[in-house]
Parts: sequence; C-alpha cells; structure tokens
Amino acid sequence: MKIPPNYIKFLHWFKSQTEQYWQNIKAIDEDEYWLKNAKWIGLDFETIDKIEQQYNISFSPQHKAFLNILHTTDKKRQFEYYNGKDDLYITVEKSLCYNWLEDKKMILEYLERPYRDILRDVKKSYWLKSWGKRLESISEIEKIFSDWYENAPKLIPIYGHRSVVNTGTDESPVLSVCGSDTIVYGWNMQDYLLHEFGYKIPSLHKMVYDEEDKMYYSEYIQEFEDFNTKAQARGRAKGIPFWYELIKTSSPNHYK
Repeated sequence: MKIPPNYIKFLHWFKSQTEQYWQNIKAIDEDEYWLKNAKWIGLDFETIDKIEQQYNISFSPQHKAFLNILHTTDKKRQFEYYNGKDDLYITVEKSLCYNWLEDKKMILEYLERPYRDILRDVKKSYWLKSWGKRLESISEIEKIFSDWYENAPKLIPIYGHRSVVNTGTDESPVLSVCGSDTIVYGWNMQDYLLHEFGYKIPSLHKMVYDEEDKMYYSEYIQEFEDFNTKAQARGRAKGIPFWYELIKTSSPNHYK
C-alpha cells in the first residue's frame, strides 16, 4: 500500500479505489447501496472555466484538478422530506459531491451560507481579537465582519457544509463551516478526501483484535496516520489566512 504523493496520481488512485469499493457494495450496506457500481464523472477544463464565469468564482488549482478527474458521481441519493403541511413529502436528490452542472440551487445556498451563519453568531456575541474592541451598533458590527469576510480567501463548496479555501497557494485546505464553529476538515485536498471518504478504501484499513472486547475492529493503517500527520504539520505551519484565527478561536483543540 502506498498513497501516491503526486496530487494528480493521487486523484486517479483515489478514483480507482473508491469505484472498486462501490462495485463490491452488498445490499446489506443499506446506507451506501445507492452507490452500487457508481462512477466519478469529471469535467473538462473548458466546462470548468464556464462554471467559474457563471458563478463569478475562482477554483484553486487543486480544486480544478479534482473537478477534472472526479467532480461528482453518476448516481444521486434520494431523500424524502415532510413539507409540514398537506401531508405531502418532497423528494430531493443529493450528489456525493456537488454536481456543478445540476446542483445550482444548493451550490448557491452554500456559497452564501458561511457569511450568513457566521454573521448570525457575530451579532450574538462572537468576536475576533483582530477586529478590535467590540462595538455596540449592530450595523457597525456587521460592517466590520463584512469587510473581514470580503478580504478572506473565498470558500467554494465541495460537499455538504465542507468548502475548499482558495488561498492562492499550491495547497487548498478544506473547512467544515457551521457558523463560527469552523474546523479544518483537510489541510489539503488529499488530506480532505482521505478523511471524508477514506472508509471507502479497504487498503487503508487493517483489522485489529481487541483483547478486552474479544473481537476485531477496523482501524487506519500507519501510512494513513503518517500522511495525515505530515499534512497537518505542513498546514499548521502555513496557516490559513484570515480563517486560521476563527478556527483557533472557535475550536482551539478541534482539528480533523
């Protein structure tokens, strides 16, 4: 087992490993059986450029490569939601990772949500030292936060409330943003993909026997742990402009 250090080779390896996992899914795995025989469907770079223009955003180089080789799967999961009236249920389809050609409503929602949710916490009590003394006026508080957010590296949604940080460097961290409760979910794209979907790669796991429980448990192999440790050390050394202060303030001991 060897996790490819080269990013492009890593993405192709990750594609092969996860698709093999989905091919072997059994019906007993109810939560994941919808991914049976799923395939990643990448985008060509011309399409990626058009998406940037459509949404007025910029993907980082690592995120672009992800979209080119992986992007999303050719299968979606269906969820039913009760609409709260008329005894009607609404069926919603969700992609494994956002489908930039089909999930426009959800993508627009998660492009805007970090600002809205963090601002909600800021208006209540949350405050960073770098903003100076907290003011009394809500309008002034909102302006200080808005200026800070405008200058911070942009957050581009990738999956659920996970967003890629376009730092303008050769590595793209991924944050899990739930208002001011913001944590690092991956110090670069490889680190993120392994943490989010590593359970889908059997070769990353080994079975360990627990003498006390008298049974076997699955745990990550040492190579995975070493990869994570190096990515974390490198990421912490670099920091994440603007966002790092929020991360350390809201969740000082919570790093994925």
